[in-house]
Amino acid sequence: MSSAVILKAIELGLVLSVLSLGVYISFRILDIPDLTVDGSFSTGAATVAIMTMAGAPMIGLFAAFLAGCVCGIITALLQTKMHIQPLLAGIITMTGLYSINLRIMGNLPNMPLISLDPANATIFDKIDQPLLALIPIVALIGFLLYWFFKTNLGLAIRATGNNEAMVRSSSINADTMKIIGFALSNGLVALSGALFAQYNHFADVTGGTGMMVIGLAGIIVGEAILQKHTIGFGLFAAILGACIYRFLYTLALQFGVPSGDMNLISAILVAITISIPYLRKRKGPENA
Repeated sequence: MSSAVILKAIELGLVLSVLSLGVYISFRILDIPDLTVDGSFSTGAATVAIMTMAGAPMIGLFAAFLAGCVCGIITALLQTKMHIQPLLAGIITMTGLYSINLRIMGNLPNMPLISLDPANATIFDKIDQPLLALIPIVALIGFLLYWFFKTNLGLAIRATGNNEAMVRSSSINADTMKIIGFALSNGLVALSGALFAQYNHFADVTGGTGMMVIGLAGIIVGEAILQKHTIGFGLFAAILGACIYRFLYTLALQFGVPSGDMNLISAILVAITISIPYLRKRKGPENA
């Protein structure tokens, strides 16, 4: 495998590490699997595509994050105010986002981010090495999340995921904590989608398909390596795992594994890894 291929794998890993950080918030901190991810990833890509072609690629990244926050708030409101089961709430939002994302891109299923006007270039076109932009972006996001989850508000969100009944008995509004958590989670997912679109120079309305599983795969790979569950190690595991997963993904493609099979392999990996603790608990009493 050439150095150029390895470098590209690391760059894509860093892009998708932002996705894993977003999934980590919903899946690990709030302890709620959020299927909005597949839709909000495409929302970020669609939003940044329009803004980039309008000559505002940097503002487009911020707009993509805000658009993702709105997606997360909708899902959280469906859960907390309309009392819809969490998985179903995510499915409803994800389904609706397909039409919304299509509208954002002017009813085009995909949009190339290629223009002769230098003002419409992506952030990666303005530097020689994309890695020089991605490393500080991911490091800053990781640091800000670590700081945020050490604040009183962040601790309240973490407590809501750990023991919602206790939080409610402490006069903390658990519904508000969920809304903030889901907004932040999907904002990061959408930002990852925006970075992904700018890096690959195109946005696709179906580009978010399977991203929930890919985000989980990054978290699980990272946690398997670090094997520590503090907030700092958890966030770092999401970043590290996403990079390693993408490297393994690229390695598998180099050995001839069809790209169409990779989502299946990822799904199997996630299913087996998540099931291991429960299988061990079930096996323990039988052997006692």
